[in-house]
Amino acid sequence: MMKSGMQIQMATAHDFERIAELFDLYRQFYLQISDLEASKSFIRERLTNNESVIFCAVTADLAVGFVQLYPSFSSVSMKKLWILNDLFVHPDSRKKGVASKLLEAATQFAIETKAKALTLKTAQDNLPAQALYSSLGWKLNTRFQTYDLAIEQI
Repeated sequence: MMKSGMQIQMATAHDFERIAELFDLYRQFYLQISDLEASKSFIRERLTNNESVIFCAVTADLAVGFVQLYPSFSSVSMKKLWILNDLFVHPDSRKKGVASKLLEAATQFAIETKAKALTLKTAQDNLPAQALYSSLGWKLNTRFQTYDLAIEQI
C-alpha cells in the first residue's frame, strides 16, 4: 500500500534542497561519496536552467522519492524523447507504491509532451527495478547495444 496522503509534484527551483537530500542518498546507493552541497548545486542548476524535469513524491511535506527526466530527441522519428535518468525512493518508503506513482507521473508527462518514448538504463543485477519496469509495461530493448566512451579518462 502507498502511504496515505502521498502526492506527486513536479519540482520547481524552490524544491532543490529537499530533492538534493534524496539525490545525495541516490548517489550513495551507486557507491559515490556523500556530498550534500554538490548535490544541492547540481539539482538547483538542473531546475533553474530547465535542463531536467523532476517529479517528487511528498508525504506530510517530506520528500520520499523522485524521478528525474532529461530531454532528448529521436532523429529518425523527429520526435522528442525523455531519458529517465534517475529514480530513487527513500529506504523507509520502499514497497509502498512510491516508485510506481513516480513512473506513472513520468509516463503521463511524456504523453502530454507528445514524446515518442521514455527510455532508461538500469544495472543488470537490479532485478527489483527490472521487475517493476516490466510490470508497468516497459520493454527490454534487445535490438540495440549500448556503448560508452568515458571522456574523463581520455
